[in-house]
Amino acid sequence: KFEKFFLSNKKNILNKWDHYFDIYERHFSRYKGKDIVLLEVGVSNGGSLNMWLDYFGENIKIYGIDIDPRCLEFKKNNVEIFIGSQSDKHFLEQIKNKIPKVDILIDDGGHSMEQQITTFNILFNHIKEDGIYLCEDIHTSYWLYFGGGFKRRGTFVEFSKNFIDQLNAFHSEQKQLRPNKFTHTVDSIHYYDSVLVIHKKRRTPPKNIVSGKISFDNVKISNYSPNIKPFRDNRLLIIINKILRFFKFKSIVWNDVVAVLCNPK
Repeated sequence: KFEKFFLSNKKNILNKWDHYFDIYERHFSRYKGKDIVLLEVGVSNGGSLNMWLDYFGENIKIYGIDIDPRCLEFKKNNVEIFIGSQSDKHFLEQIKNKIPKVDILIDDGGHSMEQQITTFNILFNHIKEDGIYLCEDIHTSYWLYFGGGFKRRGTFVEFSKNFIDQLNAFHSEQKQLRPNKFTHTVDSIHYYDSVLVIHKKRRTPPKNIVSGKISFDNVKISNYSPNIKPFRDNRLLIIINKILRFFKFKSIVWNDVVAVLCNPK
């Protein structure tokens, strides 16, 4: 396992937060012993390269990216190293033309906001349809030195929060949110302390299906709670709520007016 390798490591230095090993195991175990391609941004001292080789086995092909030319010494038969900046869009585009699509992309590079966002924007579509994207150390979105701050515009964490909307875009009623490539190719998003993991999978709009018998008489099968029927049938409430929604105001219609209509005194 990853933690066992880390604790017994006597070679190249390996620096990890202690809760990362369980995350790796949870999301990478299905690839163990398989013929896969892994791209790691941020080679550093080469310790993680050894860990991936030990865990996944000899059939893995690893591509590493680092800005330090000394990392070229880690090159071997199944490890290839590219030297360049992950914030350089042209460089990352060149990488895509040189390597096959990857099963796993790990961003453990410079951890600045520009670096993490640029790497995602350029390389995410170079992950296979059933592949995995993992970005480490996203806590730098809260560190001043890296350009971070709580709910600060332009941080990677704030950027990634849009993924939640995109994942659910099939259900959107508004033109501002429509299904895009992310919606059609992402199966799930996993947030951990300091880590974001995205599992890719080709998707089509989900279908609501029903099985079994109706429990009560005169009940129409619906995706909606029967308690919101007064809202659905009142055109004035619908118009008010649409206006509030357009300006992104909290819905007072839903919480207050509908409650009164549903529970008149």
